[in-house]
Amino acid sequence: GFRSFVWTAVSYQLKDRLKLSPSASQFVFSVSFFPWSIKPIYGILSDCIPIKGKKRIPYLVISTVMSLVPWLILGINASTRSSIWHLMILLTMQNLGSAMADVVVDAMIAEAVRFEKAFFAGDLQSLSWLSMAFGGVCGSLLGGYALTNLEIDIIFLLFSILPAIQLFSCGLVEESSMGGEVLSDFCISSDSHHLNGKANDLDEDSSLEKKSNTEFLKLEASFLGTVRVIGWLGLMLGTFTYNQYLKKMKLRRILALTHIGLAFLNLFDVILVSRTNVAFGVSDKTLVLCGSAFSDAVNQFKFMPFLILSGQLCPPGIEGTLFALFMSINNFGSTVGSFVGAGLASILNISSGSFDNLLLGISIQLFCTFIPVVLLFLIPKEATGIA
Repeated sequence: GFRSFVWTAVSYQLKDRLKLSPSASQFVFSVSFFPWSIKPIYGILSDCIPIKGKKRIPYLVISTVMSLVPWLILGINASTRSSIWHLMILLTMQNLGSAMADVVVDAMIAEAVRFEKAFFAGDLQSLSWLSMAFGGVCGSLLGGYALTNLEIDIIFLLFSILPAIQLFSCGLVEESSMGGEVLSDFCISSDSHHLNGKANDLDEDSSLEKKSNTEFLKLEASFLGTVRVIGWLGLMLGTFTYNQYLKKMKLRRILALTHIGLAFLNLFDVILVSRTNVAFGVSDKTLVLCGSAFSDAVNQFKFMPFLILSGQLCPPGIEGTLFALFMSINNFGSTVGSFVGAGLASILNISSGSFDNLLLGISIQLFCTFIPVVLLFLIPKEATGIA
């Protein structure tokens, strides 16, 4: 969650220092975040190839080093920050380390979730997401202040302290040695898994949304930091609400209501771009804050059930692979959506100083929100958020 501290600076490095167009900026983000779409590979490595008999901690150390080094290079070497390709390569390497670390942590949580009683299903996942949201709130608050008062290189170096602390903490976590039987156990589990049927982790902003916020609506950077804080608080609210009141509801109903809610919230963007809110005396900032808070909360309603069910379905020994598979599918969808958004912005000629087709682009986004509703019949009728 605290990653928002540094990625706010990355966004403005691309936009203000390198002067990239919305589509070019989104391309850099999409490539940089691609490692999150291939998380099953890291899961297979962790599950199949233990290092000195351990499946988790060695990979956590390796991934943390990969997360730490790029920020140090970007903070020390100014030329890497000024080159689009160097910056993109280092950001991709950093995300590779972060994604691998995320897989290891997810596997540890999945191992623990399997032993939860049904009544407490989702509590551990909720705690994990609430902790991430709290980090996001702190990161967004400090990120906005840092962007206003500090140089970009100082921000990168300050953030590198976090993976350094994580690297140190790896030595405090105990893990029992699995011996040489891990690979064969995985292969047996994997073969059985394929014979019996199929089974089943942003910082990344939409080009259209970011451009409409910063250019079209003339909102300053400090306010956008506040928007991110409200978004993280909304995520916390959504996680708590789901775990307390919605996890026993039918899954079809949860997802249908969620997408209807998201479509309604997308109308906020239409209202903003059409300037209808001004006619009714509602400020742009008020509408942006409300939309950010509620959209993150509602999004969590459709995400939490899959997190819980995926953790419960993970067979022993392949927690990293199976849980990463689900998360990578979700991340791959986000990456594809980012590429499509960048392409749509380019096709509609949405760029700095040219917003004639912005309303059309947001209307297309609103229409696409309903597409998943058509596929809800594929979910079993009796499925709930916990079983």
